[in-house]
Amino acid sequence: MSRLPPARHLKRAYLIAGASFFAVKGVILLVNALTFPRLKAQALPPRRPRVSLLIPARDEAANLARTLPGMLAQGADELLILDDGSTDGTAEVARELGATVITGEVLPDGWYGKPWACQQLGRAAGGDILVFTDADVLWHPGALGAVLHELEEKRADLLSVLPRPEQLSLGARFLTPLVDAVVLCYLPYPMVSWPQPSLSTGNGQLMAFRRAAFERAGGYSGVRNQILEDTQFARRLKKQGGRLTLALGSGSVGVTMYGNYPQSVAGFGKNSLAIHLHSRPLLILSMVWHLLFYTLPWLIPAPLWLRVAGLLERTLVNLVTGRRRPADLAEGLLSPITPLLALPAYRRALGREVSWKGRTYPQK
Repeated sequence: MSRLPPARHLKRAYLIAGASFFAVKGVILLVNALTFPRLKAQALPPRRPRVSLLIPARDEAANLARTLPGMLAQGADELLILDDGSTDGTAEVARELGATVITGEVLPDGWYGKPWACQQLGRAAGGDILVFTDADVLWHPGALGAVLHELEEKRADLLSVLPRPEQLSLGARFLTPLVDAVVLCYLPYPMVSWPQPSLSTGNGQLMAFRRAAFERAGGYSGVRNQILEDTQFARRLKKQGGRLTLALGSGSVGVTMYGNYPQSVAGFGKNSLAIHLHSRPLLILSMVWHLLFYTLPWLIPAPLWLRVAGLLERTLVNLVTGRRRPADLAEGLLSPITPLLALPAYRRALGREVSWKGRTYPQK
C-alpha cells in the first residue's frame, strides 16, 4: 500500500504552487501595467463618423439621475435610452433630463434581457459608431473623444473599456474591484490582438463598435441567450476577422456598479459560472484555490512572502487602474477575507437558475 506523502512534502508542494500562482499573475500584471491602454480626455474631432450613444435601462432611475447629465454632455450625435420594462420611473427621469427614450418590446422567447435591449438599440440607432454603455457608468468630460481616439488609433472594430470603480461603499469594496483584477492578472493585453477568439474579453459597461462590424456579426442576435454576452460578442467578432482592443477608463470613464455587498454577491453570482466556462467543477476548484492561497496562509503558519503576495496584488491592480486614494490602496487588506465573502456568490452561481433584475435564466 502506498503511504500519504509526509507533511513536509505537502507543505513544499503547497508553497511551490503558491509561488508559481503569484509569480504568473505578477508577470501578467506587470505586462499590463506597461502595455494596457488608458483613455485620456479628448475633444471630439471636427471630422468624425456619426456616433450613437446607447443605454439599455431597466429600473435605472436612480443611476440615470446621477450619470445621464455627463453622458448628454459628451456631444454624441444621438443618445438613445431603451426603457426595458422599468417600474421605477426610468423613462420619466430620462426624458426630464433631455434624453430620447425608446419603449422596449416584450422579451421574445430565447432571448435574455440585456442582449434584447441592446439589439433594439442597435436597430434604432443611426450612427456609424455604436457605443453601448450601462446606466451606472460615469462619463467624465472628454470621454467620448477619448473612446473615438482609441478606436481609431487601434483601427479596431470593437473597443471595450473597463471603467474605473468610483464612489464605492465599504460593502461594495469587498468584491466589486475584482473585475479589474481578473482582467489585469489573467489576460496579457498584447495577446488581445492575437487571432484566437479565446484570447478575448469584453465589458458590457462600455463597448464601442464600428457599425459594419456590428452588423456583420449579426448584432446581439448571436449572443441572445448568453449571461456573459459581452465577452461572447467579442469572441464572435474576432472569429469573423474583426479587430478587438481594450482600454482602462482611467480618469475618463468610471462606474459605481454595485451599491453594497448583497448587490455585489448577486452580480458576481450571476456571472461566475459563465466566467468559468459553464463548468461547475472548475468553479469549485477556483473557490478552493482562492481559499488556499489568500485565506489559509493567515490561519496556519505560513511564510511572510505568501501572505504579503496576497495583500499586494489588489493594491498593485488599483495602482495600475489609477485608484490611488488611501482607501483604494488599503483594499489589499481585504484579500484574506475576500474568498470567504465570495462564498455566497459561488453558491448562487452553482444553482440551476440565476435571477437578475426580476428575470430568471437557466444556468447551462
